[in-house]
Amino acid sequence: MPGQDESDYDAAVRASVERWLEEATDGGRRFHLFTAEELRRGVVVAGERIPLVAPQQGIWKPRGLRAALSIRTTFTPPGQPPPYDDVVGADGLLRYKYRGEDPDHADNRALRAALEAALPLVWFWGVARALYEAIWPVWLVGEERSERQFAVAVHPEQRRLPAAGGEAERRYAERLTRARVHQPLFRARVIEAYRRRCAMCGLGYASLLDAAHILPDGHPRGDPVVPNGLSLCKIHHAAFDQDLLGVHPDRLVVEVRADVLRERDGPMLVYGLQAMHGRPLLVPASPAARPDPSRLEERWEAFRRAV
Repeated sequence: MPGQDESDYDAAVRASVERWLEEATDGGRRFHLFTAEELRRGVVVAGERIPLVAPQQGIWKPRGLRAALSIRTTFTPPGQPPPYDDVVGADGLLRYKYRGEDPDHADNRALRAALEAALPLVWFWGVARALYEAIWPVWLVGEERSERQFAVAVHPEQRRLPAAGGEAERRYAERLTRARVHQPLFRARVIEAYRRRCAMCGLGYASLLDAAHILPDGHPRGDPVVPNGLSLCKIHHAAFDQDLLGVHPDRLVVEVRADVLRERDGPMLVYGLQAMHGRPLLVPASPAARPDPSRLEERWEAFRRAV
């Protein structure tokens, strides 16, 4: 960056990173998980290659930047506790933990500089080994030294909420966090666990796949976790949600509702729904990622009541 003002160079790097992310995901419309190699390779600015993540730590400030560029949350296999607990606070905003105990560690100072300058960052979330979902832009909007963490806004509207907001503001902030972080991460983790295929028909077009909840969002056990999810194409997701078909919890086969089997229509009904009857469910290779039997049992009972 010879002869270039630090703030200009910082802005150029962040703009290049945003363009790179937009191109890779087609503006968020294409399902794309970033490999660790892609992130280490990064972007080229003014003839210099800028990695997007640090080799080991979660906070990354490239040389020449005035503040941190990215933060990272490592992949945690289902059933294992994460090394850091990046949780939602009482205000509905996510938290990102310091590196270590020292608030004045260089990495923590890099985050503080991003907070003070209101600079955007990218948050890379591990969804499988060496694979990341990118959430961007995000902003640090507060620091809580006693808890050794920063508050993170993942949506521009969260930046405008009053610091001492009431219950309505908290619920609104939580809804934005679910939409911008929890739902995309749930989808990415489930689709990747099922090897980017529909668990019912085997369709392998990731852009046409959803993460279907076994027990719905809002249910006491409807958590956005892989064992409560099925990777389903859009037609089978809709059919599952409407109890047109279900999954037998013991045999792990698809059952189509009796009245749907009796109907006569076109080829979509015949091959898209009726042909699924008795088909074995495709499940993840990892036992910890497979559908939770108790959740399947509860959902199966709801399906049987709809028959």
